[in-house]
Amino acid sequence: MKAARFHGRGDIRIDEVPEPVVRPGTVKVEVEWCGICGTDLHEYLEGPIFAPPADAPHPLTGETVPITLGHEFAGVVAELGEGVTDLRVGDRVVVEPYIVCGRCDACTQGRYNVCQSLGFVGLSGMGGGFSQYVVAERRWIHPLGDLGTDVGALVEPLAVAYHAVRLAGTRPDHTAVVFGAGPIGLVTTAALRAVGVEDVIVVEPADVRKEKATVAGAGHVLDPRSTDVTAEIMELTKGRGADITFECAGVDAVLRTAIESTRVGGTCVNVAIWGHEASVAMNDLVFREVNVLGSLAYADDHRPTIDLIARGLVDPHQFITGRIGLDDLVVGGFEELIKNKESNVKILVQPR
Repeated sequence: MKAARFHGRGDIRIDEVPEPVVRPGTVKVEVEWCGICGTDLHEYLEGPIFAPPADAPHPLTGETVPITLGHEFAGVVAELGEGVTDLRVGDRVVVEPYIVCGRCDACTQGRYNVCQSLGFVGLSGMGGGFSQYVVAERRWIHPLGDLGTDVGALVEPLAVAYHAVRLAGTRPDHTAVVFGAGPIGLVTTAALRAVGVEDVIVVEPADVRKEKATVAGAGHVLDPRSTDVTAEIMELTKGRGADITFECAGVDAVLRTAIESTRVGGTCVNVAIWGHEASVAMNDLVFREVNVLGSLAYADDHRPTIDLIARGLVDPHQFITGRIGLDDLVVGGFEELIKNKESNVKILVQPR
């Protein structure tokens, strides 16, 4: 079968690879749609980062580059391994793309998203969504019911947002501020509205993204180029500050503003994956007892995320800005997102 494999920085090739074989307790999924993630772009531009380099195999998969990319994918059940009896061939499903040890302290706590040997299908080995078939353990297979598999490919990034919103203890009566209206900022905005938060403020300088933030559910969109963001948030919240802020940009100045905009005793959630060591003014935390919370990916969040979509509380279609075939992955997908990132959110790839 064809697979888009990462060989090294700036080097993604459409290769022929063996079709994976089901094992007991696993499910073979025929991939229908796979989203291109910002993590994939970082691998392409700067990697290997999460992908295991040739001299350092991943501790759980034993694999190194080249590896098949793609971890935001959904499809239909093509074959069931021995012992899997609660699914049927043809069921539409999304795969939670984890590779975990199941033995470390994090895993035994149920926080498998921070497993000490954490890996991802599509980044660490075991195939990936930019191929026709993927085989995964039954525990990672989530039925979509009547939802389409294009929507299913958006479950993974929405689950990232839902996890951050849930982890922060968000309530409908909270005021929330999302810093950055890139893909993760937009899905975080949508997740906040889906769980009932009405007062959502987004901070974003790019005009196209500001428009998308409004569609995603922002009640106010602030442009940091022309507004004193902290002062404006204080005015909008009658001097209190936001109950919860979400840093989705990975920029020092943005993190500082997010902390400054958080009310006394409030929570600043870092959702971004940083490309450098962050600079934090600790006294901004200490003097107002602001909590800073890190949020990584998801854990037991796919099912509730699917439920939010099925109930019509969030519309994933708003985030789909392109659909391409596998052969067009580099030019029509990766290069398009790099050159026109402000006008794109999620480009879906059909690998068949």
